[in-house]
Amino acid sequence: MSDLSAEDAKLVTLARAARARTRAAEGAAVRDSDGRTYSACTVALDTVELTALQLAVAMALSSGVKGLEAGAVVTDAEQLDVNVVRHFAGAAIPVVRADGSGEVLDVVNT
Repeated sequence: MSDLSAEDAKLVTLARAARARTRAAEGAAVRDSDGRTYSACTVALDTVELTALQLAVAMALSSGVKGLEAGAVVTDAEQLDVNVVRHFAGAAIPVVRADGSGEVLDVVNT
């Protein structure tokens, strides 16, 4: 994570913690335009399925944020669906993809 800013590294740490706490498939965290952070994990029930990133964005939205600066997802998946960030926050928002150890695999821009 040495190439990440301290604030983006914090997002990866929060995403890792959310994933580990629940043993979910993914953990995610987002930072809003005021610098506040929101973290979440995958929800997979019979009646509803949300990715960790979708839930983190929903949590931010429910807190009344006006925009997002960045996000991070800890996952074993090879690709990220960042549409929820793009639809809410627009283009050029970086979303870090990291593995379970916190190693950054890539950064996807919306």
